[in-house]
Amino acid sequence: RYSLFYNRLKNIEENEGGLDKFSKSYKTFGVNQFVDGGVYCKEWAPGAEAVFLTGDFNGWNPFSHPYKKMEYGKWELFIPPGEDGYPPVPHGSKLKVVIRAQNGELLYRISPWARYVVRDEDKVNYDWVHWNPPQSYIHKHPSPKRLKSLRIYESHVGIASPEGKVASYKNFTYNVLPRIKDLGYNCVQLMAIMEHAYYASFGYQVTSFFAASSRYGTPDDLKEMIDVAHSMGITVLLDVVHSHASKNSEDGLNKFDGTDSCFFHSGPKGTHQLWDSRLFDYANWEVLRFLLSNLRMWIEDYHFDGFRFDGVTSMLYHHHGIGTGFSGDYNEYFGLHVDEDALCYLMLANHMIKFLHPECITIAEDVSGMPALCRPVAEGGGGFDYRLAMAIPDKWIQIIKELKDEDWNMGNIVHTLTNRRYEEKYIAYAESHDQALVGDKTLAFRLMDAEMYTNMSVLSPLTPVIDRGIQLHKMIRLITHALGGESYLNFMGNEFGHPEWLDFPRKGNNESYHYARRQFNLTEDHLLRYRFLNAFDRDMNKLEERFGWLASPPAFVSEKHESNKVIAFERAGLIFIFNFHPYQSYVDYRVVVFKYKILLDSDAAEYGGHQRLDHSTEYFSEEYPHNYRPNSLMV
Repeated sequence: RYSLFYNRLKNIEENEGGLDKFSKSYKTFGVNQFVDGGVYCKEWAPGAEAVFLTGDFNGWNPFSHPYKKMEYGKWELFIPPGEDGYPPVPHGSKLKVVIRAQNGELLYRISPWARYVVRDEDKVNYDWVHWNPPQSYIHKHPSPKRLKSLRIYESHVGIASPEGKVASYKNFTYNVLPRIKDLGYNCVQLMAIMEHAYYASFGYQVTSFFAASSRYGTPDDLKEMIDVAHSMGITVLLDVVHSHASKNSEDGLNKFDGTDSCFFHSGPKGTHQLWDSRLFDYANWEVLRFLLSNLRMWIEDYHFDGFRFDGVTSMLYHHHGIGTGFSGDYNEYFGLHVDEDALCYLMLANHMIKFLHPECITIAEDVSGMPALCRPVAEGGGGFDYRLAMAIPDKWIQIIKELKDEDWNMGNIVHTLTNRRYEEKYIAYAESHDQALVGDKTLAFRLMDAEMYTNMSVLSPLTPVIDRGIQLHKMIRLITHALGGESYLNFMGNEFGHPEWLDFPRKGNNESYHYARRQFNLTEDHLLRYRFLNAFDRDMNKLEERFGWLASPPAFVSEKHESNKVIAFERAGLIFIFNFHPYQSYVDYRVVVFKYKILLDSDAAEYGGHQRLDHSTEYFSEEYPHNYRPNSLMV
């Protein structure tokens, strides 16, 4: 694998003037304004017979501005400035690339490199709008220094409001970022930023890879949002989708030059049978240029601090993980079923990012457990910094869904939370956006279900269902946070047990926005119990900020007692003790520890607990060996 990576990198150095120049192609492809006022246009359309540029600037004459055919399927056009010195293609004017296909048909396309596309309310397809404002947004604040402890708030700009509408970048900047900061998260991961024609795809059917979604505002609005986040010390990651692309051709990449092989594999190999989307040909030189340039553009133009790569499992294997289980056997990770070209692309991407912007962070969404994915490229690894611990949320769902409380297996919980590859960093999470979507249930909804509609008021009786749900919600999140990895992630709203599910407007729900929102206002109502969960999540993050257990070595688990339902472990100089027994409390319970003072208690009144412990008490250990430790005390 390293040999394949090295040879590709060497070819880029020899034939393209180096990785720096190769990945900077976003400044020359598409339609770009030159300093002298002229416009330089460049496209890759190997299957085209002829290429033209048309739009508002030439009265939509499809043939007045032909491109010149160059080597390797590239086409170039230079439009000089007007007699008055003004740019020939004004800012805000609409454009199309006109492709004459091999069968003679004229195809009107959006450039794959388009920076801004919009859709009028009365139209189905997006329009390409030339974005070249007289004064672009200027970033004022530097990116935060690389974080040791990553506490990630997974977010979607469009649903980040209690109102039933598409929320804006401005709303996120001034209403959501302060909330994220207050909750103790130091990183925001933004979903659905790359333009996608279908809102209900959650951003995973990308149509314009270089365009920030216009449904939330302008490119400058997004730049301002990232800049304000940086001023708060918040790192900003982009959820990047390079695993597949939308099948749209009118306003997407598909059949850009009239063939099915431009950017993608031809035939069945180029289509994902479950996602109904197109699959990139990662061995193609121009596809590498396109994707690497895409990453660099998001870093250098918008100042993103890194990426969460979506659908990595689909990229790594020719079977795309469909109908395939992963047991950990090494035969599953090495062989002809592995897409070495896709893996090589990921190695090149991580190498480029670390080489040009070493402070950037990359995360892999891989469910297969590919070995060395989060080891340096120089070791033959994938080069990622973190991978998502995707088995953890599945385990919590399985436990809550299938087991009675008294049947919970402490050893199985600990095994799932600690089962990770040596010296590869994992992002632990109890639930993400996947569990919030319609058809699934969040932890809060699984635990409390219909009673969330009637019994979350402090004026109503604390029923057994609500009591159990609130306490387990806190305990599950804390043990996942403290034991499950080297980073922690939460999807927006889940921190306070957001009621109901997430469903975007579509035909099946009469285009309703009722479930495509986040009701942050619930935490501000002191008559509702949501504020207890919100406060616990905040103080849990603040405690990690103070002691840094995510950046500490893995925990030492001193106890996983099946009949008592107790788990105890040490990490970062703290001891964590969890009593998962549904009805049994303990007095004088011996645990391994030297000195003991309560720092965080899920049973505290401010977190909706029963306030059964005295926080003013200090406990000191005695020389009484317990669980392979020389000292212990009773709590």
